[in-house]
Amino acid sequence: MIKKIYTRNPNSRDISKIVEILRNGGVIIYPTDTVYGMGCDIHNHKAVERVAQIKGIHLEKANFSIICSDLSHLSFYARQVDNNTFKLMKKHLPGPYTFILNASNKVPKIFTNKKKTIGIRIPDNTIIIEIVKELGSPILTTSIRDEDEMIKYITDPELIHEKYKETVDYVIDGGFSGNQPSTIINCTGSEPVIVREGAGVIDF
Repeated sequence: MIKKIYTRNPNSRDISKIVEILRNGGVIIYPTDTVYGMGCDIHNHKAVERVAQIKGIHLEKANFSIICSDLSHLSFYARQVDNNTFKLMKKHLPGPYTFILNASNKVPKIFTNKKKTIGIRIPDNTIIIEIVKELGSPILTTSIRDEDEMIKYITDPELIHEKYKETVDYVIDGGFSGNQPSTIINCTGSEPVIVREGAGVIDF
């Protein structure tokens, strides 16, 4: 199923329906402030495994991130966040960034394995933020890639639906996306390190 939802004022009934799908172990595709993402409730082990299967990767080797609704929500899933890191996140979030942080014990072990770190996003997109708020827990996020290495990401939700309609439960049409992923910043060391330059402007 594909459904058009407007970013500025998402319909609460649509949001509730999507949250119900997630609570029942569903997998959805949704817009962010960068590229389209695929995800599920992080606490549903079977759904997480399903995402890995759809992506064609072994769960043990997957580098899935999670989406939180705000900095307060994020603080439950990250530990040992120093003042400088917090100020950096407060300055850039919500926005097109993924922060790699030390994972708290509230992050399911299926995500951390031996790494004990987790990538956390707070996108500047009302649709996905409202979904996470109503769900009450983060959702897994992984980018929707194109098979064409030159294009890298599918930006048209209709094409995304055509490709994934048999494998996911719901596709949110939030309009065309950009073609740049988030900027990844590793904040687990003494200084922040840029892991990937993406849509977010790097401003320390």
